[in-house]
Amino acid sequence: MNIAIVGTGYVGLVSGTCFADTGANVTCIDVDEKKIERLNNGEIPIYEPGLDELVVKNVKAGRLKFSSDLASVLNDQEIVFSAVGTPPDEDGSADLKYVLQVAKTIGENLNRYLVVVTKSTVPVGTARKVRETIQAELDKRGVDITFDVASNPEFLKEGNAIKDFMSPDRVVVGIESEKAKKTLTKLYKPFLINNFRVIFMDIPSAEMTKYAANSMLATRISFMNDIANLCELVGADVNMVRQGIGADTRIGRKFLYAGCGYGGSCFPKDVKALIKTADKAGYSMEVLKAVERVNERQKHVLFNKLVKAYGDEKELKGKTIALWGLSFKPETDDMRESTALVIIDSLLKAGCNIRAYDPVAMDECKRRLPDAPITYCRDMYDAVLDADAMLLLTEWKEFRLPTWAVIKKEMIRPLVIDGRNIFDIEELEENGFEYHCIGK
Repeated sequence: MNIAIVGTGYVGLVSGTCFADTGANVTCIDVDEKKIERLNNGEIPIYEPGLDELVVKNVKAGRLKFSSDLASVLNDQEIVFSAVGTPPDEDGSADLKYVLQVAKTIGENLNRYLVVVTKSTVPVGTARKVRETIQAELDKRGVDITFDVASNPEFLKEGNAIKDFMSPDRVVVGIESEKAKKTLTKLYKPFLINNFRVIFMDIPSAEMTKYAANSMLATRISFMNDIANLCELVGADVNMVRQGIGADTRIGRKFLYAGCGYGGSCFPKDVKALIKTADKAGYSMEVLKAVERVNERQKHVLFNKLVKAYGDEKELKGKTIALWGLSFKPETDDMRESTALVIIDSLLKAGCNIRAYDPVAMDECKRRLPDAPITYCRDMYDAVLDADAMLLLTEWKEFRLPTWAVIKKEMIRPLVIDGRNIFDIEELEENGFEYHCIGK
């Protein structure tokens, strides 16, 4: 089966590589010729565990190719996936210019039946715009070619994307015809051979499903962060509260962890986009607007705790602050909307010196903040050298069992502020640390 995937970002590259690994002949396409050249040379532009090896394996097998020219390969394909970016516009709505450009290119060059699938996260109504764009170009050419559009949103978790793709909880597919349904069933069958978990629905429902899913998860996070902040004020322990409510099967245990705010490429963008979609439809998503406000506030919680520990923000000037973790979550170098960016900005404005360590995201931080006076360290112990406080921002596995006796000797003030609640308060206090976390 021949398929093409336009866009070699996170979604496109992971999806294309995994499809190739099941035996499909996949061409990944990107307008960035330098990026394509790097991929052809075996350089992977994103960090995702296991992806490097899978790309190399399938390139060697001849099932995975890279190109910058969609038009040249278009009519050799049964399916074309659009996995290009949908960045937030100035008003928070999803910018569809890249999605519609792909559709325009397809319409300009199509000469046989094709299923055009939107994999990017897009607002309800995008498939209709894609169809109209393709049809308009076909009409300009004066040709009558049938095609189908479909929606197939991804539900990949960064850091676990390959497993998620190969063993999905579900595959959501929005279709308009039986022919498209048959084609996409054939493509996905290898992944679901033992338990066929494809959920077919109409296209607007599929488009809405992705936004609704991410917004629900973001809501759970912000709700628990709100509860955590209240726990601190009334003397409760959010970890015990989490266990108590998570034992209710109607609620469940997932996404109930309090922390210092969510980030990444999906939750912030998708919450904003759904709010804007509702606004345009004449409806106000009051719950999601609150979710967004709570999350923005939560990203400042660790800095506020640091200020409180020193009594006044002025006291922070000249202090050295160690940061453990920079990415928005473990197992990725993605810093989009990460709490680290907010914290770094606040620390620098307060006149602090920053020593930072992250297993994979330091190069990304240098790229995003090229002029920021940050000392990047070789490991977590190097980061706390002569530090007046340590802030834990990302719960990487290697941070879970540090040798606290060594760390205490290295620090000027043994102050730990845990933004992910991963450390044992009794252990730190036994080792002479001042310890603060979220929600107790």
